[in-house]
Amino acid sequence: MANDEVILLYFWPSMFGMRLRVALAEKEVKYEYKEEDLWNKSPLLLQMNLVHKKVPVLIHNGKSICESLIGVEYIDEVWKDKAPLLPCDPYERAQARFWADYIDKKMYGLGKKIWLTKGEKQEAIKKDFIECLKVLEGALGDKPYFGFVDISLIGYYCWFYTYETYGNFSIEA
Repeated sequence: MANDEVILLYFWPSMFGMRLRVALAEKEVKYEYKEEDLWNKSPLLLQMNLVHKKVPVLIHNGKSICESLIGVEYIDEVWKDKAPLLPCDPYERAQARFWADYIDKKMYGLGKKIWLTKGEKQEAIKKDFIECLKVLEGALGDKPYFGFVDISLIGYYCWFYTYETYGNFSIEA
């Protein structure tokens, strides 16, 4: 697909945009990066993400793909010749989607609450966050590169230091 035009509308600290950057890198897809100012959104962003009007947006040959996990699946389907991100087996693929969904539903809210709350409420949230990580560790364990699930988690991993700092705890401990 050498003649493909691929554009990524993105804001550099976005944990969700990082997923698309990693997936594109794994597939060795060349793309144009367009930094977005989230307080002064470009007409291109507003046109390409009519519903949420937020990043990231993957634009492939003039067509937009919104939402990061959907974008990662799209990248995997379009550029099949390199580094599969989702397993070929339907059951394993369903499991990967389940764990990616679990990560988004649990980690985003808990992580945000860690740095927005204080006191006893924060202590309870930290326990829930650690429990979430333990569930993931139990499910994923020492399995080799897990592709789609790793990509869904990597953006959160970059925020672990922030969670630890604001929550005054150690994930490793």
